[in-house]
Amino acid sequence: MELFYSENLRYTDETLFFSKEESRHLNKVLRKKPGDLISVTNGEGLEWKGEIVSTDIRKVVAQKTESLFHQNKITPLHIAIAPTKSNDRMEWFLEKATEIGVTQITPILCQHSERKTIKTDRMKKILVGGLKQSAQFYLPKLNPLLSYEDFIGLGHKDIKLLAHCQKGNKKDLSLIENLDGNLLIVIGPEGDFSEVEIEMAREMVFTEITLGSQRLRTETAGVVACSKVATFREILKNK
Repeated sequence: MELFYSENLRYTDETLFFSKEESRHLNKVLRKKPGDLISVTNGEGLEWKGEIVSTDIRKVVAQKTESLFHQNKITPLHIAIAPTKSNDRMEWFLEKATEIGVTQITPILCQHSERKTIKTDRMKKILVGGLKQSAQFYLPKLNPLLSYEDFIGLGHKDIKLLAHCQKGNKKDLSLIENLDGNLLIVIGPEGDFSEVEIEMAREMVFTEITLGSQRLRTETAGVVACSKVATFREILKNK
C-alpha cells in the first residue's frame, strides 16, 4: 500500500488539497492521474481514502471515498537519545526507529554531547518519511531537545532503562521484566554518559542495561534497542 501524509487532514474532510511539494511528487515522480485511488494519514490513526480528481503540478486534489480510524496497537516505546555529531546518522536512526515502531523520541543534551542543536522541522520530515515507508498510521511524537538532567528529573512512570558502555551491574535487555509494558530507554552520545550522569540515573531508579557485547555507535544503539524490544514483544505476544 502506498501511503501519503497530510498533517491537518481530518476524518470529516471531503476534499484534500496536497501541498506544492507533495503535488509535484505525485505528478512528476509517481505519475498519478485522475481516477487513481490513494490513502492518506494524518499520523493520528486516520486512514483517508480518496480518488484523485485533479493533477495540476502545483495542487493535486482528491475527493474522499472512505475514512477509517485505526486504533494504536503498539505498546509505547520512548527512546531518549543524544543527537549525533553527523546529521545523516541521526536521520538514519529516526527513519529506522519509526519503521520498527518507536512511539516517542526525545533528543537529550549530555555532558559529552558534540551536537548542541537540532533541526526539528528536518527531523519531523524524516519521521514522516519513515511513517509513509512502513505504511503506519501513527507518527512518533518528537519532543523538544532537553538537557539530560532535566529529562531524567521529569518523574517518568515508564519502565526506565539506561544503556551505557561503562562496567557495572548491568542487565541484558532480554532479562528485563515487563518488556511489553510502557518502556523508556535512554541512550547517550558518542563519548557515552559521564559517571555523574550514570549516578543521577541510579538515584532516579533507572535500571542499567547492556545491548550486547559490542560497543555500538549512538544511532546503532538506538536502532538495536528498538529492534530488540520489538522482537521480544513479538515473542511474548505469541507465547
